[in-house]
Amino acid sequence: MRIERQNCHDWDVSPDEAKQIQRRLASEVEETPLPDTIDTIAGIDVSVRDDLAQAAVAVLRLSGLKVVDEAIHRCEVPFPYVPGLLSFREMPAVLPALEQIDTTPDVLVSDSHGRAHPRRFGLACHMGVLLDVPTIGVAKSILVGEPQGALGTEKGSRVPLVDDGETVGTVLRTRTDVNPVYVSVGHRCTLDDAADLMLDCSPTYKIPEPTRQAHTLSRQAEV
Repeated sequence: MRIERQNCHDWDVSPDEAKQIQRRLASEVEETPLPDTIDTIAGIDVSVRDDLAQAAVAVLRLSGLKVVDEAIHRCEVPFPYVPGLLSFREMPAVLPALEQIDTTPDVLVSDSHGRAHPRRFGLACHMGVLLDVPTIGVAKSILVGEPQGALGTEKGSRVPLVDDGETVGTVLRTRTDVNPVYVSVGHRCTLDDAADLMLDCSPTYKIPEPTRQAHTLSRQAEV
């Protein structure tokens, strides 16, 4: 996947500078419909152990949800652990991993938040804005906001996730009687489109297949 490096900023910044970058770039997030035709989706999983980050990318064809490309990249972490600033720890591993794949995915999906973030700019937004591709965040827990209304127990049930009066995500049940996931816009998608696509990508498990396969790849590559 070709990445225009001139769009990327320095990762070796202070926490205050990182927050300023998030606030500035949050205004560049676009909420527009996904393409009518989606062929491939890349799932991204990042793990950090001590001062080493590992990013795994698994590219799946939407039809059949089979892996067609994959990559792993490890690097030193240039940024301290600060809640809400995880993208500054993880993106330096994600970008080189994406550069290794031969496919240019139609959509990126990360095990992270997008708009459902204190500054409305989680990892999914950071990836989407810098790479200018449709990006979706799917997290296993809430960072900000509260679900509005009672979530049904059936697969496909959803309610808004609202923070300070703003809908920042969707609480989505991807498997009946199993805890939901939290979907939010990263870039160049609408919240409804993001939730619909993630439901399509979850035929069997709670976690959508793109990020589930990326996590599996990451575990296999651990040393």
